[in-house]
Amino acid sequence: MKTFHVSLCVEDLDRAIDRYRAILGIEPAKVRADFAKFELSDPPLILSLNIGGAAGTLSHLGIRHEDSEHVDTDLARSRAAGLEIEEQKGTTCCYAKADKFWVKDADGIAWEMYSLLGDADVHSLPDAAPRSLAPQPAAKPGCCG
Repeated sequence: MKTFHVSLCVEDLDRAIDRYRAILGIEPAKVRADFAKFELSDPPLILSLNIGGAAGTLSHLGIRHEDSEHVDTDLARSRAAGLEIEEQKGTTCCYAKADKFWVKDADGIAWEMYSLLGDADVHSLPDAAPRSLAPQPAAKPGCCG
């Protein structure tokens, strides 16, 4: 199963959480000082809210796969299509460990294709891979699990 992922930049996280709680009718699945995540099952959606970047703007879009094998399948398909790719295996980002890769659409919107490996206690850890395709809001890298 795949789940659509939307990551938004917000100015006031508490205010954003309250508003999305009211809009979606659910509690956030994860809240930290600089990050929140809502997970809807119908329709399947992961909505991440991040401090940093221009408030009220899109950080990135993505697809969460059920496992890393499915990510690898999408990665091979994207490579075969000639897309520029940034691969990040075992990365820690947005309080989660993930296997992922990034691609951009024709207008430059970053897409994160990933599988969630587990929770993390920190927002992110330095990555050996360059972050040329991942969005770069002012405060911290735009990445969310």
